[in-house]
This record gives sequence, C-alpha cells and structure tokens, in this order.
Amino acid sequence: MIQFEKPKVHFTDDNLLNSTNPIILNLIGAGGTGSKVLTALMEMNHSLIELGHAGLQVRLWDDDIVTEANQGRQRFAECEVGLPKAVVLINRANRWSGTNWKAEVRKFERDSLGRIQENMQSAIYMSCVDNVKSRFEIADILNELKEGRILYRNQAKYWMDFGNNRYSGQVLLSTVENIKQPNSEKYQTVSHLPYVTEEFGELLLQSETEDDTPSCSLAEALEKQDLYINSALAQMGCSLLFGLFRDGLTENRGFFLNLKNFHSQPIKL
Repeated sequence: MIQFEKPKVHFTDDNLLNSTNPIILNLIGAGGTGSKVLTALMEMNHSLIELGHAGLQVRLWDDDIVTEANQGRQRFAECEVGLPKAVVLINRANRWSGTNWKAEVRKFERDSLGRIQENMQSAIYMSCVDNVKSRFEIADILNELKEGRILYRNQAKYWMDFGNNRYSGQVLLSTVENIKQPNSEKYQTVSHLPYVTEEFGELLLQSETEDDTPSCSLAEALEKQDLYINSALAQMGCSLLFGLFRDGLTENRGFFLNLKNFHSQPIKL
C-alpha cells in the first residue's frame, strides 16, 4: 500500500485569530520597504475589522528623517522633507483610517545601558532594515522578550523579516516561540519556524561587506535598488501575513523574489 506524506502546515496562533483587542504589531523601519508595508497594513487592518476581527495596533520604529533622495522610491512628498519618517507615515495612516497607531522616532535597539526600551513588546514584529547588525539585535531582543513573556498580555509570537538587494529579495516568517498546534490527521503540523539569523546567519554576515551607505539622490538610490522591488516584497509579504489571519494556516514561511526575471520561489515549511 502506497503511503503519501502529509503536507506540512503551520496553524496560526489561536490568540491572534480570536483576540478581543487589536493585535499589537511592531514595524521596524520606515524606508523603501517599511513605508509600503505600512500602507498594506492599513488595508489589512480595515479588511480584518470588516471580517469581524479586532484588527491591528501598529507601532512604527525609525529614527531617520525624510530627505530629497527619499522622494519617488519611498512614499514621501517634497513637503515632508526634513520631518521624521515614522511621524509622517503614522500621521498619514491615522488620518486615513481613524486609527491611533504610534510612531517611535528612535531605533529598535537596546538603550545605552543595555536595557530593552518601552513599547518593544508585541505579538508580531515586521523588520524592514537595511543592515545585518539590526537583524541580529532584533533576534537578541526577541529572545529576551520571550523569556519574560509571563509579564505581558501581548506575547511575542511571530517575526517577519524583509530583505533585498538591487533586483531580488526575500521575506521570511519566523516564530518567536513554539506555537501550539492542533492535532491533525490531514496535515503534518509545524510549531517552530527558525529565525532568519539562525537559518541564513552566515549568508547575512557575508553580505555585510556590501555598501549600504545612504544615497544622496533618487538617481543614486536607483543604482542600488530597482524602483519596484520594495513594493513587490511588501505586497507579497503582507499577503502571507493576511493569509495567517484569513485562512488560519500556511504551507509557506516565505519566498524569494527576483524582479529581473520575474521569478518567485516559495519557501515551504
């Protein structure tokens, strides 16, 4: 008798599906990808509420200000040059949707004494950062928050990381802790999804030698990143997150995308 291997799936944490309060989400980075992820989260929040869910409560972290080079590829206008990116985007989101989302005009990192900052606790983390050091710092912070989870209502559950170079990029979903899975005769359930720093740590460290200095103009920025790689990653990554809420499970934990040849490759569980 032929035995078929059951497909692997990850069932969404039940607290995220049945929460009576908005799910707290920390979005880290308000640049080319982060600014477009925030727009997608505005749409997602509205859709979730229409579906009877409590929605999202987003906090955006970024210590940078808008420059002339940010116009065009990032979602900023000329009148916003010189203003904090996080404040500009959150004010725009709140005006559009009537939400009370928050801006943190600082980096998502420990303070000078090595302590975790206030407001770092959330159920979901989405990182749109452009350097390797930040990813390892996020991983370290999430591990400490995981240890103190009893003290918080919004336990850290998921981390979604966005990364890209000029024409290609990837999104990877991780679990901060093992997510309890239901018994299933149909599926092989997966409770743990490794961090990007665990699975691709060596590749991240190798990529650290690449030039990541800020661009002084849009033309210079376009030499480093294709105009639409950030928005393509933002839309596909948020589609993965929305599927966790809408479907309650996923067979994929991310994807690789290449806009040069329009090839997308899912990352299976």
